[in-house]
Amino acid sequence: MINTFFGQGTLDTPAAMLASLLIGIAFGFVLERAGFGSSRRLAGIFYFRDMAVLKVMFTAVVVAMLGLSYAKAFGWVTETNVYFLPAIYAAQIAGGLIFGVGFVMSGWCPGTGAVGLASGKVDALVFLFGAVGGSMLYNVLYPVLSAFPANDCGVIMVYDSLGMSEAGFALVLVLAALGGFWGSEWLERKRVGKGELLGTPFLKVFSAVLLTAAIGLFAVAKPAASRTLSVSRQETELLQNMQSGLDHIDPSDLADRLLAGDSSILLIDIRTPEEFARFHIRSAINVQPADLPAALTAYKNQKLIVLYSNGMTHPAQARDSLTRLGFDSVYLLTDGIEGFMETCLKPVSLRSAPASSVFAKKINAWRTFFLAQEMPAPAPAEQPALPLATPGLAETGWLAGHLRSPGVKIIDLRSQPDYNSGHIPGSLSLNMESLRGLVTGLPSSLLPAPLLSEQFSLMGILPDDLLILVCTDKLQDAALAGMACERIGHSRYALLSGGFPKWTSENRPLDTLLPAVKPSVYPVPDRADSFTVTARDVLAAVGKPETVILDVRPADYYSGKKQDEARGGHIPGAINRPYTEDVIKTGSFVLFKPSGELAQAYAQMIPAKDTPVIVHCRTGHQAGQTWFVLTRLLGYSNVKWYDAGWTEWAARPELPTE
Repeated sequence: MINTFFGQGTLDTPAAMLASLLIGIAFGFVLERAGFGSSRRLAGIFYFRDMAVLKVMFTAVVVAMLGLSYAKAFGWVTETNVYFLPAIYAAQIAGGLIFGVGFVMSGWCPGTGAVGLASGKVDALVFLFGAVGGSMLYNVLYPVLSAFPANDCGVIMVYDSLGMSEAGFALVLVLAALGGFWGSEWLERKRVGKGELLGTPFLKVFSAVLLTAAIGLFAVAKPAASRTLSVSRQETELLQNMQSGLDHIDPSDLADRLLAGDSSILLIDIRTPEEFARFHIRSAINVQPADLPAALTAYKNQKLIVLYSNGMTHPAQARDSLTRLGFDSVYLLTDGIEGFMETCLKPVSLRSAPASSVFAKKINAWRTFFLAQEMPAPAPAEQPALPLATPGLAETGWLAGHLRSPGVKIIDLRSQPDYNSGHIPGSLSLNMESLRGLVTGLPSSLLPAPLLSEQFSLMGILPDDLLILVCTDKLQDAALAGMACERIGHSRYALLSGGFPKWTSENRPLDTLLPAVKPSVYPVPDRADSFTVTARDVLAAVGKPETVILDVRPADYYSGKKQDEARGGHIPGAINRPYTEDVIKTGSFVLFKPSGELAQAYAQMIPAKDTPVIVHCRTGHQAGQTWFVLTRLLGYSNVKWYDAGWTEWAARPELPTE
């Protein structure tokens, strides 16, 4: 059997998008070759001069119908694998009339308008602008229009409603199409002297093939008695889940999972805000039923959504609606919040039946967790070890298993819009540029330790926390945040290997919730860091063979071929190794090269692991990545970082350049 994108629930995947794109291009090409890039020809049907629209329409409908019917008969597809448009008669009739009026006025429909635009037709562009404008107007007027009654009759098969067999209906429709083909040719010949296919062998053979295919369905189609009623995939799943008990979750099961910190559950309270304010189950979010589709879009098929109210009627109706919209894993809380309170929160002493010591202990644990004003303090836990086979890097698999580990904090360094649209669960957003500023007249410098400590305090970071730094494909962003950690003496940090792109490429969980933060008081170091050097320190090292000055800017800037500062060139005696030489792009994400390869490359420039090294770039950003590679990945022990870099050096004419 063919598993369609619709049947698998994968219509929102890149593969489905690619297939749709290719089919759309092919469809547009065929329409263009058929002459549908001309509104004059399309409008010809209203004057019986050119009946191509009618002939193409009938051909498409008949071929699709026969193909689908045969595919069903041979078991290649099932009705649950194909999307059938539900019957909403009032809306569909009104929409059809509007569409028809627009077609008569313009000679275009949306598909042919796109074809016409591709052919350079100005009127097609005007039509498409009108279509977009009309869609926007409909969106604005929707709150008014949605008030009009529109009875959703569900999926209705015409032949079922007429009491016909599928094969019988196919034969009638084919005969109607053949009449349309022959009649169109006759009309064209009568009106404009065309109709060149009337009575030709091609039209006769074409008609015979369609008629034979329609009659053949009687031999292969299932008899009406054995044919199941046509229902959508969502309706089938709803009924199956109800039969198997997979549409609800028991209060005790929910309580146990919430108590254990199960992050896969999204608990939704659909009662009124007043009821929610009086009491709600811990971790629940209050969403009104009409707002559910919009509010839950970000969690669609990523979270186990549990709906509850006072009873089960409204959650069941909301669940059915969400399922029809393509939401999987939507559950009901059995017996609603009243059942939850009766099962989990009622004191042991008030229960009619005696509770065993084990069950009584569980009830008390539930009551402590769900009735407490604050979360119980977590039991002291051993600090998680640095997660590395390679020191300084955290693998995505390790992080996935430690999302809720005490003392692990994830710092997302991407832009705020990217963070808001989806991030690793529990991660905190940090704008990388908030770590830098104007310091002693030098722009884009890493902030002093007191300001960085205050930043960490606002984020609720403690000195013993293990920080996982997450970036895009620019590993230098995470490395710069690492430099901030180093400046205030926070050595417990690691870069997420492959960053956010690798996490998403592995289909790991995402969230859009903003985690609660309790500010801390991060201590300010009592002395300056030992790895930052100034221009005076660098100048003192110039000409000294025992010190390696490493310029990590791109080669063209090192040579002076390009410049974006006061002067071009480089510090005398500096060696160039662009920071990009340390990474490799793998698919959609960037990784550091293997340690062995990096060690071999740097051994050719730096004699020993304790050799004095000064790394710099333009503003310290890229050099932070090289500093991380040398110290954290390769174990060099005497590496300094010239933060002001070429920005300062080029602007001071007394400093020498090559």
